[in-house]
Parts: sequence; structure tokens; C-alpha cells
Amino acid sequence: MSPYKDRFAGRCAVLTGGGSGLARETARRIVQEGGRVCLWDIERDALQETQREFEATVMVVDVSDYEAVRKAAAQSYAALGSIDILVASAGITGATSPVHEFPIESWRRTIDVNLNGLFYCCREITPYMLTNGYGRIVNVSSVAGKEGNPNASAYSASKAAVLGFTKSLGKELAGTGVLANAITPATFESPILDQLPASQVEYMRSRIPMGRLGEARESAAMICFMASEDCSFTTGATFDTSGGRTTY
Repeated sequence: MSPYKDRFAGRCAVLTGGGSGLARETARRIVQEGGRVCLWDIERDALQETQREFEATVMVVDVSDYEAVRKAAAQSYAALGSIDILVASAGITGATSPVHEFPIESWRRTIDVNLNGLFYCCREITPYMLTNGYGRIVNVSSVAGKEGNPNASAYSASKAAVLGFTKSLGKELAGTGVLANAITPATFESPILDQLPASQVEYMRSRIPMGRLGEARESAAMICFMASEDCSFTTGATFDTSGGRTTY
């Protein structure tokens, strides 16, 4: 049980990739702390399983489809009555391959989901926050966006772009009451690891000074701070949860 019982009382959040992993863990905490959530995911079964765990509005959304995002944003606002928080967490790893052999379609799909999809979500949800003069946007990047992982060029490039985008967005919105920040987790236990060969997961584990993968709850705790009123004088910034891998 979270020690911050009423931190999100009266607040409403949209979380993408909400059917599993980090977004689901974050949503659980927001609900425990008094908030309401709408979860977007492309996997219907995962959303239904989440609904059985805790109270949530769920929507099947492919964030790489702009029209789907536009409609989902309007539907989420209607369902919740407000959107105070966006956690843009939907993402895929893409192929594990050297650049000169990297599948073109995998490159395009990874950029479409990880970067374009995140942009679509911020573009469509920010106006609802500006109307209320309050909002917290948390864009989920990765240590790969800071350091780059070999044989993961599309993922690394997309996550680096998320950091640049967030810096720009944060400065645009500064002074409006809407803050935008990014988080860069190291590899943590998540269904997304199923998309990778074991050798790639072991490589990433070996790069973490703490000698272990992270846990979703650890990054969720950081996101919940970033999504709360306690985060009031930081925007366009990057928060690190990397077990010591990236200290800058």
C-alpha cells in the first residue's frame, strides 16, 4: 500500500501501454493514492486483465495511429471529466540487429510507436491540460536514449528523440502550469523483455553497476512524484532510474 494515500485525490490520468509493465504499475499506485485512470494499450486481453486487478477505464489504442489517438483523447476526457496527467509509456524494442542489416519495417514501426506515437499523445492531450491551467506529462524514455545500446539502433534513436522532444515541450509549456519531464529507466523486469534475445537482456544487465535489473515499482515511484503536485519547479528535465548506469 502506498504511503501517499490522497496524493492524487481528484486527479485523472491517461497512461499509454497501460495493459502491462511500468504503466500498469504506475496506474495501480495512482488509484491507490486517490486518482482515476484511463489505460490505453493495443492488447485487449492485457487491458481486461488489468481491469480485474483494480478500477480503471480502458481503451484499445494503437498510439502510432494519429486518428485513433485523437479520438481516444476526446473519449478519455469525456469519461474522466478531466485529464491532469499523461504517462506516455507505450513502446516496443524493435529488431535486434546491426544497422547494416536492420529491417526497414522494424525501424519504421519502432519510430512510429516510440516517437511519433508519443508526440501524438502529447499533442492531443496537452490542450485539455492548458484549459485547466494544470498538468503533468511524463514521457518514458530509456538509458538507451542516453548511451545507445548496440544492435538496438531504432530503439536507442527513438528514446534519444523522446528526451529532445521533452526538453522542447517543457520549455514551451513553462509558466502555463503544465510540466513535462522524462524518465530514463535501465532495463527492468517487464513483458517487453520477451521481445529480446536472452543475450541482449544479459548485456544490459551487465551494464548496471548494481548488478541487477530494476523493478517496475521503482520507476513507478519516480513517475508518481513527477506526476504529482510535489513536482512543481522542474520541467523539460530527465529523471534517472538506472541502478547507477547513467549518472548524468
